[in-house]
Amino acid sequence: MISSYVGENKSLSASTLQANWRLNSPLKGTLAEETARRRAGIPAFFTKTGVGTQVAEGKELRDFDGETYVMEHSLVPDVSLVKADVADKSGNLRFNLTARNFNPAVAMAGKICIVEVERIVELGDIAPDDVHLPGIYVHRIVLNANPEKRIEKRTITEKAGV
Repeated sequence: MISSYVGENKSLSASTLQANWRLNSPLKGTLAEETARRRAGIPAFFTKTGVGTQVAEGKELRDFDGETYVMEHSLVPDVSLVKADVADKSGNLRFNLTARNFNPAVAMAGKICIVEVERIVELGDIAPDDVHLPGIYVHRIVLNANPEKRIEKRTITEKAGV
């Protein structure tokens, strides 16, 4: 599994520790580029991210203008798993807040895209300008109307005189 963040998923952590399967957790910016390059048909690219760290071990290094870069291969995921706020019955998606930053790129990169949504609405209920990802990229929709959101915690700091 390749993921930039797996959250507080205890079964995933236990499975990884038991070596049932391998988790590759690249830096989010690198993962974003790997998926973007895939969509553009570019098989690999060079980045300074990870140079001189474990990330670069076993990878091709190359110098450009006196700077060292590491080669990263573009991703072609078999399955992309993404989370959206709303889908219509044709798979057009609207993401909530910062989920729009990364999920569309991941959805477009996968051979198959499975999306979890909190609501499914009729075709046309999402205004065309509010469609963040066209349904052409979505292969399956999973409705989870009441997801547990353990990492979404609102905290407010009381300030004196406010």
